[in-house]
Amino acid sequence: MAFVEMTAKTVDEAIAKALKELNVTADEAVVEVLEEGKKGFLGMFSKDAKVRVTVKEVAVVEEVVEEPVVEVAEAVVEKVEEKVEVVKEAKEAAEKVFEAREPKKFVVNDEAVAKAREFLQKVFNAMKIEVVMEKFVNKNDGTVTFKLHGADMGILIGKHGQTLDSLQYLTNLVANKNSAERVRVIIDVEDYRDRRIETLNRLAYRLADKVKRSGERVALEPMNPHERKIIHMALQNDRRVTTLSEGDEPYRHVVIELKK
Repeated sequence: MAFVEMTAKTVDEAIAKALKELNVTADEAVVEVLEEGKKGFLGMFSKDAKVRVTVKEVAVVEEVVEEPVVEVAEAVVEKVEEKVEVVKEAKEAAEKVFEAREPKKFVVNDEAVAKAREFLQKVFNAMKIEVVMEKFVNKNDGTVTFKLHGADMGILIGKHGQTLDSLQYLTNLVANKNSAERVRVIIDVEDYRDRRIETLNRLAYRLADKVKRSGERVALEPMNPHERKIIHMALQNDRRVTTLSEGDEPYRHVVIELKK
C-alpha cells in the first residue's frame, strides 16, 4: 500500500505536495490529517501541518471485479453462440422442408426434344402430309407436348387414339435413345387428348348410373393404362360404386360394380 507523510505550513499545501509526490489525483488517494498547522505569537513558535496521503487500492478492486465480469461475459457469449447455432439449424431445417414442398423444376433435355421433332417430321414427310407442330414444355413434370395441326388429322389419331398412342410411343423411344436424362413426350392432335378425357369421364358417369340402377357390373372395352386411369379417377369418390381392372394386355379393361 503506497503512502507518504508530508508537512507544510497548511494542510492544503501538505496535501498538494503529497499528491505530487505520489503522482496521483485527489480522487485516487485517501487523505488523513495528522496535525493541524498552528501559527505562533507574532509568527514565532509556529507549527507545520502534517498529513498522510495513501493511494487507494484501485488495482486490487479492479482485479476483484474484473475476473467475475470476464467470466460472466464469456458465459453470455457462449450462450449467444449456442442460440445462434440453434437458430441456424432451425433455419436450415425449415429451408429443407420448404424445398421438399416446393414443386421440383425439371430440366428438359433439348437434344432429346430435337430428336423427337426430327423423327415426327420424317414420319409426316413419308406420309406426305403437312403438319404444323407446336411445342410446349412443362418444367413442373418434365413433359414436352407436341400439338399437331393440319388437314385430315384423323389419320394420325386412329380408332380411340390407337395410332396416336403408337406414334407417341415410337417418338419417346427415339427421343430417349442413348440419352442420360429421360424426357416424356406427349403427342396431341387438334386437342384430341383433352376431348378424349371428357368423353371417358362422361362414359364413366353414365355406366356408373347404369350399375346403380341395375345392380349388375359393367365391363368397358379394352383400354390402354392411361385411359383406364381416367375411368378410375372419375369414379374414385363415388360412394356406391367401385372400379377395378381385369384381363391381360392388350385386352385389359375396367369393370364398374357396386360396392360390397
